[in-house]
Amino acid sequence: MSGTGRTGDGHGRLGSMLSGLAVAVGLVLFLGGFAWGALVYKPYIVPTESMTPTVNAGDRVLAERVDGSEVRRGDVVVFTDPAWDNNMPMVKRVVGIGGDKIACCEKSGRLTVNGKPIDEPYLQTEGLASVKNFTANVPKGQLFLLGDERSGSLDSRVHLDDPGQGSVPRSDVQARVDAIAWPMDGMIGRPQAFAALPGGVSAPGPLKLQLGAVVVGVVLIFGGTAYGPIAARSARRRNGQDRRVPAGAH
Repeated sequence: MSGTGRTGDGHGRLGSMLSGLAVAVGLVLFLGGFAWGALVYKPYIVPTESMTPTVNAGDRVLAERVDGSEVRRGDVVVFTDPAWDNNMPMVKRVVGIGGDKIACCEKSGRLTVNGKPIDEPYLQTEGLASVKNFTANVPKGQLFLLGDERSGSLDSRVHLDDPGQGSVPRSDVQARVDAIAWPMDGMIGRPQAFAALPGGVSAPGPLKLQLGAVVVGVVLIFGGTAYGPIAARSARRRNGQDRRVPAGAH
């Protein structure tokens, strides 16, 4: 009997094998996607309104575990620094890296990085990028951080008189925020205004790929498990039709 023949219960052998394979692959993708995500990402609750409207206080975010050396301008990062708030995790946007000169505001009210005006469409309101003019030179190995809610954010501007002119060491960074998990507001993009500067912007994390693996896994699991009942119902229908065929009709 060929490999495509029916077993005793009417299921095609090939179909049964493929449905079992689909379930197995689906389980691997589903569980693997979750496990991969747990290794790469860590959830955080944003404590303040300083990153409004990009991220609001109380939002649950997914942040990719990265080394501070991987951080680029425009990234929204989770960090701790004893000089800022007793090592409580905070969320701010990186606007300058070691060697940069950060200044605000130029004639249009924009922030400048090494003399280049930066368009920041993610800010809370249109207008000045800072309510207070400032200039800072970022030391090597440091990051200059601002909140998107520039009128009230307690960020590097508050620490301009500290060593490093308000910047923090790259080693303070714990993770880079990729998405808002709850409420489900989606991915946090990389600002294109920083892309033209040396070093560009960071690449997106693997979150979309991980979610895709989970979704495909679910589809394969449900599709594979549904094959048996559908095939059995189809076989019963065919058998019923065969029994109704009059003798000698062929």
